[in-house]
Amino acid sequence: MGHGQTTRRNFLEVSLAPLAAAAFSRTSAAMEAVTTLSRMGIASTSFGGAIFGPHSAGAQRSLTAAPSQPTASGPTASQAKALATVPPIPGAPGARHADTLEFLERCHALGASGIQTHINGDIPKLRARADKLGMWMEGMVSARSSTPEQFEKAIIDAKAAGCTVARDAMLSGRRYETFNSLAEWNDWLKQTFSVIERVVPVLEKHKFTLAIENHKDWTIDQYVKLFKTYSSEYLGACLDFGNNISLLDDPMAVIEAAAPYTKATHIKDIAVTPYQDGFAMSEVPLGSGVLDVQRMISTIEKANPSVRFALEMITRDPLKVPCLTDHYWITFPDRDGIYLARTLRYVNEHKSDKPLPMIANLPPAEHSRVEEDNIRACFQYASRTA
Repeated sequence: MGHGQTTRRNFLEVSLAPLAAAAFSRTSAAMEAVTTLSRMGIASTSFGGAIFGPHSAGAQRSLTAAPSQPTASGPTASQAKALATVPPIPGAPGARHADTLEFLERCHALGASGIQTHINGDIPKLRARADKLGMWMEGMVSARSSTPEQFEKAIIDAKAAGCTVARDAMLSGRRYETFNSLAEWNDWLKQTFSVIERVVPVLEKHKFTLAIENHKDWTIDQYVKLFKTYSSEYLGACLDFGNNISLLDDPMAVIEAAAPYTKATHIKDIAVTPYQDGFAMSEVPLGSGVLDVQRMISTIEKANPSVRFALEMITRDPLKVPCLTDHYWITFPDRDGIYLARTLRYVNEHKSDKPLPMIANLPPAEHSRVEEDNIRACFQYASRTA
């Protein structure tokens, strides 16, 4: 072989090496994500759409109402059967007919490897059954709506069931719908910080982790600052893959910034479309939306290899994000047109090629069927990519 051939070969090897390394990195990330999807669990909020319908504020309020006393926009008598499979919030007034064991069995039948939900019922029996099925469990708690005694009991019960982490959402609604002034938002922040300061010693006492969700409340900058401010190993993020689009944050940037603090997740996919006041967004089965789910999984796992992924596939009408209205901006004094322009460009570039699903007018039984079909579709996606 001549010297010129050797030189050309060396040149090609050197030139192509970075490309090959990049391709291997992408393939490796995809393989990691596939392995993770085979261990996916279900968050009980996945069943909120059929139970509560499209009205988020009423839905959250009705979480504390007994099925026999539905709120105006809460569950009806015909929805009681669906409601009966979702565990209640510990300490809430009224009683539901299910305990966590029933929910565990339902999710196992759907193909889940774990659950994220409120823990109640016969806890030793629940833990034994989860162990037998090889299923993991994460709790759900509500620090803001619980007394200190109720919160600590919920932590003790979750730990006794074998959980090491519980998800919490500090705001039940959406920031841009809940508050009518910046002062109201600031008051809520003060109250929330006070709650966090109160519960952190409880978490450290029991060596139990609380994962606070980005529940259309915290911008990514505020979310990261929260965990830097309260730097406890037992306080972290329940990172929702899609929620912060509603606050004009780039979805992948959210994952990259919050991944180091992530202790639990809500894995989902999102479809978007413009409308006259901004844009609308819907949870859709994995693989059918705009999110790079596999890249998101890989990014989180690199930061925390032990994190689990709980599916949150809420079947409901599209959520409107009225970012072109004055009211939307009341609680965002630090944001400017760059966020708006970037998000609307993203929406237009990724807008759904078909109408977003409309669910609210379906009869409850049909709504429940579509809800379960969507959850099954997510697990079919997971099995196809395995």
